[in-house]
Amino acid sequence: MAHEIKSIGVVGAGQMGSGIAHVAALHGVDVLLADLSEERLNAGLATIGNNLSRQVASGRITEAAKKEALGRIKPTTDYKAFGDSDLVIESATESEAVKRTIYGAVCPILKPEAMIATNTSSISITRLAAATDRPERFIGIHFMNPVPVMELVELIRGIATNDSTFESARAFVAKLGKTATVSEDFPAFIVNRILLPMINEAIYTLYEGVGSVDAIDTAMRLGANHPMGPLQLADFIGLDTCLSIMQVLHDGLADSKYRPCPLLVKYVEAGWLGRKAGRGFYDYRGEKPVPTR
Repeated sequence: MAHEIKSIGVVGAGQMGSGIAHVAALHGVDVLLADLSEERLNAGLATIGNNLSRQVASGRITEAAKKEALGRIKPTTDYKAFGDSDLVIESATESEAVKRTIYGAVCPILKPEAMIATNTSSISITRLAAATDRPERFIGIHFMNPVPVMELVELIRGIATNDSTFESARAFVAKLGKTATVSEDFPAFIVNRILLPMINEAIYTLYEGVGSVDAIDTAMRLGANHPMGPLQLADFIGLDTCLSIMQVLHDGLADSKYRPCPLLVKYVEAGWLGRKAGRGFYDYRGEKPVPTR
């Protein structure tokens, strides 16, 4: 039987975590937003405030709805606050070791019936669930970036996930006004299994000199009607995240077609991680983005 989720904890106040908190609060869910430092929490809350203001300006929500949503989000640096949460969504960096450490700290605090979800974009749900004390109440709820704008959420059951957890998660996604698609627990699920190899191939196309950054992005925008070119999209996602998903695909499926492009590896090693770092396939430090190759 599905349980109604009225209050959630979100671990990680970055781009994804703050987006999840924003959407949940806007749809009447009480949110505890946790991160390691006050600084990160303040940055996350500022992002939420700005994005809500943008929605008010475009007429999608009212000023009153914005105020109510902000009132439902409480920041915390202490997981002990999660004691009454119906669901905790882990939205930390795409590192299995980091995620396992979080579960180790969070699980002892949760009430027995509480669910845990991960927003991982590629890591095995079954393996992550096994690092908790409640694998049957663990599920993948993978939101798309940016969360307030994107309609889709992937739901991924681990081998132990029970029906009640799945139905509760599906009802929660519907409550947030999102559309759920169900994926089996294979590396990178559905969207990233298809999207990231395309981005990786675009980087190979650049690496092999077939076209420039501008030529490749223009070709896919106008030739395939994509809203954003693949290299621009890679910068938006974060090149470190793109690389980690390609590594999960390569390791998990052992197929050479998933080999990360050496140029992607080089950019990550240089710290050119895309928009968030000021440089990636484009340089964002001036008035408008300029291709770096």
